[in-house]
Amino acid sequence: MSPTCTHPPASATTLPRISRDVDPGRVFADLAADLARAVDPDAVAAAVESLTTVGLRMGSRESWAAWDSWSSGTGTASPPTDSARSFTLVGIREEQPGPRWQALFSATWPAYRAWYLQDGEDARPDLATARAQLTRHMPELVPTWEAMVALAGDDDVAARMLTLWDAPGFAPGCSQAAQVGGDPVMVRNYDYSPDLFEWVVYSSKFARRKVIGTSDCLWGLLDGMNDDGLVISLTHGGRQSSGPGFAIPLVVRYLLEVAGTVEEAGAALDRLPVAASYNLTMMDATGAVVTAFVSPGNEPEYTDSAVATNHRGRVPERPEHARALRSVERQDHLLALLEEPTERALLTAAFLRAPLHSQRYAQGFGTLYTAAYRPRVQQLTYSWPGTSFTRTFDSPDDSITVSLQEG
Repeated sequence: MSPTCTHPPASATTLPRISRDVDPGRVFADLAADLARAVDPDAVAAAVESLTTVGLRMGSRESWAAWDSWSSGTGTASPPTDSARSFTLVGIREEQPGPRWQALFSATWPAYRAWYLQDGEDARPDLATARAQLTRHMPELVPTWEAMVALAGDDDVAARMLTLWDAPGFAPGCSQAAQVGGDPVMVRNYDYSPDLFEWVVYSSKFARRKVIGTSDCLWGLLDGMNDDGLVISLTHGGRQSSGPGFAIPLVVRYLLEVAGTVEEAGAALDRLPVAASYNLTMMDATGAVVTAFVSPGNEPEYTDSAVATNHRGRVPERPEHARALRSVERQDHLLALLEEPTERALLTAAFLRAPLHSQRYAQGFGTLYTAAYRPRVQQLTYSWPGTSFTRTFDSPDDSITVSLQEG
């Protein structure tokens, strides 16, 4: 298994396989649930060993076929799968990296390593360079990074990958909207392949602030909130350019660790080099909202837009790409929703329906979750048709199994 930070490894011929008759998503769901409930160290170890086997399978080229073909524009479906598959979202509360994070690392590292080294080890920065960039741009995260490296057995490749400096590229598709008012809310859909997703929501306190969000790249975040009430969510910006910089999930993590308001987040973002183009919609407890378009080698572009899909601004730079992802259609729909007063529950419900909600899982563009962040009450709720899962900064470890129906 591997998440948003992923493209197919260069070669998977040496990786162990599990039977084609076994649904790795179903196996992972069951094992992840067991891990979330496990207390006895031997039980945790057994679950991790089994998860590693599944992770190796999901790190193979075969498992990446759907997203690779979809992003290249061929639209080829992945190998036949059941019309409905079950997955388990695991909620972890761990202030500092510890046994839970180490179990996540052990389960996913084979796939992450294959992803990180897909172009060969020389294509990635050496440890001295990667550490120097993290220390220069995100010094507040260095102690946490060092703790994670120790838990990873001081592995050189893991240490380099965890800096997320000059990592391989990735491009999820998403929709997000921020609604201000007495109870401001940020609602977002995350659209991607279910096999390339960590299925973890992590609550931590690495430094001064508590942070909760959807995990990616082992400690980055796809979306998240801190206890000052700052909420940040990302969507891919549609531009194909790439350059030296940090993978965007770690940028989201960093901003939530060091900033308490939209203004403070913008000041921190201004000095961060990013590796690819993204939209970051940011909202704080005062109701302030901005969307920043970031791209390699350029200063962030800020607008007061409360919505973002998968292109820059209102006019896509790559019309065919935006058309394939229905990016403008989704953006227009979100803008229309926010034009009229809409109850928070109704706004969230709209994300569970077309055109915002997608069931194209075999093509790597299905809605994996709808997340609603409420900064004033410090609550995060994940929703799927017919079920939901609510977390706070202090919620105990828990999990929910959901069924994703191909459409």
